[in-house]
Amino acid sequence: DQFKENPEEFIIKAVKLINEEKATAIIQHITYNMLDESYDTDIFTEPTIKGKLDVNAMKAKKHLYDHIIYDSTKERDFASELDVNKNVAVYVKLPDSFYISTPVGHYNPDWAIAFYEGTVKHIYFVAETKGSMSSMQLREIEKSKIHCAREHFKAISSDNVVYDVVDSYKTLLEKVMR
Repeated sequence: DQFKENPEEFIIKAVKLINEEKATAIIQHITYNMLDESYDTDIFTEPTIKGKLDVNAMKAKKHLYDHIIYDSTKERDFASELDVNKNVAVYVKLPDSFYISTPVGHYNPDWAIAFYEGTVKHIYFVAETKGSMSSMQLREIEKSKIHCAREHFKAISSDNVVYDVVDSYKTLLEKVMR
């Protein structure tokens, strides 16, 4: 009946559902392998990031740069907490050019954080900040990308690099202190 009413929309939605199911099947068994390739430091020096102070940018003390561009108030609040915490040595909002390839598209984690050695268990932490920790509120494609990121970091890192999803600095510290 839906096909008769609007064939084009029906086909578009059917294709989307089929592709999502294919991606889910692939993602359940995804593996990543170490390669000799790496990102060059110039991903942090590309002058493509622009912002307006107190709109989507803020001053920062422990960020790689003296200002940070944020995408949401959640990210702004998270960066503010990173900036004043004595355990944080340096942090960076990862640029869009840093991504993990997944079967459902590129995935760009939000943060890389270095803690002072000896104050916490893990030295480096790659974080994705979300407004909610409930997996029910994450879109299916987002959940798939996060699953791939977990597998990616598990494959390439030793015990000193951790990846996880957090909704606050408090949650980050709870995960890092494990």
